[in-house]
Amino acid sequence: MRWEQQIQYASISDVGFRRRNNEDAAAIRICPDRETWEQHGHLFLVADGMGGHAVGELASKVAVDSVPHSFFKASDPDIARALKAAIESANAAIYERSTHNTDFHRMGTTCVALALSPVGAVIGHVGDSRVYRIRGGVIEQLTYDHSLQWELARRPGANITEIAGREPRHVITRSLGPEPTVKVDIEGPHKTEPRDTYLICSDGLSGHLTDAEIGMIASTLLPSDACQLLVNLSNLRGGNDNITVVIARLGDIPGEVASAAVSNDGERETRPKWWWWLGMWSIAVIFVIGVWLALFSRYLAGIAFAALAAFAAVGMFALWLELRSKERELSLELARSNASGRGTAYRTASSQFLPESTRELSYVVHDLEKTAKQESWKIDWAHYDSVCGEATGLMEAGHHQEAFAQFATTFEVLMSGLRLYRKQLNHERKWGKDTPLPSNRLKS
Repeated sequence: MRWEQQIQYASISDVGFRRRNNEDAAAIRICPDRETWEQHGHLFLVADGMGGHAVGELASKVAVDSVPHSFFKASDPDIARALKAAIESANAAIYERSTHNTDFHRMGTTCVALALSPVGAVIGHVGDSRVYRIRGGVIEQLTYDHSLQWELARRPGANITEIAGREPRHVITRSLGPEPTVKVDIEGPHKTEPRDTYLICSDGLSGHLTDAEIGMIASTLLPSDACQLLVNLSNLRGGNDNITVVIARLGDIPGEVASAAVSNDGERETRPKWWWWLGMWSIAVIFVIGVWLALFSRYLAGIAFAALAAFAAVGMFALWLELRSKERELSLELARSNASGRGTAYRTASSQFLPESTRELSYVVHDLEKTAKQESWKIDWAHYDSVCGEATGLMEAGHHQEAFAQFATTFEVLMSGLRLYRKQLNHERKWGKDTPLPSNRLKS
């Protein structure tokens, strides 16, 4: 990634339809200047807390406060090491807080952090919150779930289908907080490309939508609209957990910057370093001087210069061998990293937009519309009819992606009514039907 690239981003953290507290948290830190970005990169973070009595909410808040603070204070030039140290620092902070109150004992949270930096996309994570990358019609999961299902599935001969049907999906094997130390997995750096879309989420999203659905929506809509539709679909399909999603999309590299980058890269790849040429010319000059001195009967001086040139040539050759050896070691290290999963995707799926997707979303919207009218949700029907009519016209004209975006808007209108309706029902259960909902809760 380059500093000059624009970046679109958005986030939503929703309590869901089955929880009273939102134990998820998210943070986005965009660097204010080039120097900060070159040292650290933009940071995106999601944490999914666990524990009763709002303990999980506290753990996730400590994580999203502590990780950015430690990361941007770090002086380590290695971004991966700095990110790992920041997450370990958050673990220590959460564990330390848990020792102050018995109700906080073994409180914990997942944590996944993405740094978009000069070296590429660097990820640090603990738990089962995920980072996806959508590129070229494919969605790739770049993190490995620290969950019981995934740990069992990696064993030789494991039957993934049987494990998924037998073992609970939400049992995680690693989190921040319960123990004084934690193992943090680092992924990458992954090479970034213009128009890459990165999505970070808690399992409240990935538990309700397939990777293909997540990828298609995230790549089709603007980040803010995609976040809203993903949350709405998750809630409509049960919403039995908190839902948090962060989306970041890289822009194109400006033309003049791209041209300079290509030129500089070409020079680095095809031209030896300047000091190598200087050394070779210096050796040649010393050797010629030695020959010239020998020809004019200054044999000892000539032999001395020739010997110096020979020793210098041997030294240059030894340096060349050492550099070649280091290059081989770097290549082997990269191969080992790829073999172990670092720098690769753990799971992939198609994220291609299909015209049928628009039709399917229209069915969802119209079914929800029927329910809204039957249960008398408070909807701005004039606005709804206008947007829905426009979406239908676009779909019939064959403009499926534009229609999909419009149906997403009508879906949000209906879901706003549903959220308000649910608030009204909960209020009536607690206070009775004759007690009106307070005005400060009328906003959905």
